[in-house]
Amino acid sequence: MPRRTFLRGLGACISLPFLEAMAPFARAALGGAPRRMVFIYLPNGMDMENWTPQKAGAGFDLPMILQPLQPHQQQLSVLSGLAHVNARPGGDGAGDHARANATFLTGVRARKTAGADIHIGVSVDQIAAMAVGRETRLASLEMTCDLSSRQAGACDSGYACAYQNNISWRNENTPMPPIADPKLIFERLYGAAKDPDLAAGQALREGCRGSILDMVREDAKTLQRSLGASDRRKVDEYLTALRETEAGIQQQAKFQTQMPKPADMEKPEGIPGDFGAHVKTMYDLLALALATDSTRIASFMVLREGSNRNYPWLGVNDGHHEISHHGNSPEKKAKIAKINQWHIEQFAGFLAKLKTMREGAATVLDNSMIVLGSAIADGNKHQHHDLPVILAGGGAGAFKPGRHVQYPKETPMTNLYLTMLHHMNVKADKIGDSTGKLENV
Repeated sequence: MPRRTFLRGLGACISLPFLEAMAPFARAALGGAPRRMVFIYLPNGMDMENWTPQKAGAGFDLPMILQPLQPHQQQLSVLSGLAHVNARPGGDGAGDHARANATFLTGVRARKTAGADIHIGVSVDQIAAMAVGRETRLASLEMTCDLSSRQAGACDSGYACAYQNNISWRNENTPMPPIADPKLIFERLYGAAKDPDLAAGQALREGCRGSILDMVREDAKTLQRSLGASDRRKVDEYLTALRETEAGIQQQAKFQTQMPKPADMEKPEGIPGDFGAHVKTMYDLLALALATDSTRIASFMVLREGSNRNYPWLGVNDGHHEISHHGNSPEKKAKIAKINQWHIEQFAGFLAKLKTMREGAATVLDNSMIVLGSAIADGNKHQHHDLPVILAGGGAGAFKPGRHVQYPKETPMTNLYLTMLHHMNVKADKIGDSTGKLENV
């Protein structure tokens, strides 16, 4: 069975996960399962004292913030010592949050302007997408849970909003705006091949009833009869997961239509009112996109830099950005650590899902390169060196996870990106301020 096999129906087209029946074709065409690149951004820095492991090498103890990653410790590395020097002022004054977002995947200094003459570099995800994106249905996928999506005007100390609300850049002045509505992402993944506004989108919008699976039911039955027991079970599990995700989106949309809307605020339809549900749904969709090979390149700006969201379910009613300027207050630092740990819990759930998605003898996590981090370390000082960075997944044998790796101070973060591009077989001699590939990853 070819790797690019779909379930088809009236106005619908569903990619399938990797099956044993696809293995011979995959080995011949790809030399094995495909590698993926994912970049996840968390805002406002971290409580670095509770982030950084004390011991370098293997067998390190996970600090408080990283404790939720304990089940996945052997599938990830903590990288210390990396820097984004172009996020520093460099004579441009305030605006660290806008610079951090813009520099994170580019390694380039943003031109300080609030006008149309924005200028930054091409981001690593888009360098990869231009090289390998033609091999998948979506060249890349850009996501966010932030509802502040302004692309024009000034947002941070004279920097254009485009810098602060995007981490992915197609070229020097064209951002790839991330999608916040899970319903729209679902439609991109599972809508009709010719018209994404039909099929899944229509079923989800009209009365929150119906399922895209109804449209491909007959094709699914025919496929199941041709598969072995292991593949039948895998397809069943995948379709069940797809239906659960779809049902969650429908349920949230149903609640949105039933909730009275404040007179002074119009909530975007389809975006969960509960932030935790929003984050989980986006991670679930990202996992499905990777498992079905709908895309191999993705970026997820969970929240933009400077986000002042509060987290009342954690007992943190203060705004995140506000308390990130903690002034060394133990109380505020403890709240920052709680927020950081909550986000790592969500990330841990995403990794757990990828570990259940098998590709022959390996898993989607084994074959992925996933960077989670920020371009700010301590939010109080707006430090852009010794950044909080996690590299998860084995990159199909490219990396040696399960370690805390301490690099020399000021090692460019873009050296890691250059290494990842190399393992994606993307020809690139330099990205941003890179000085060469990162060793000992």
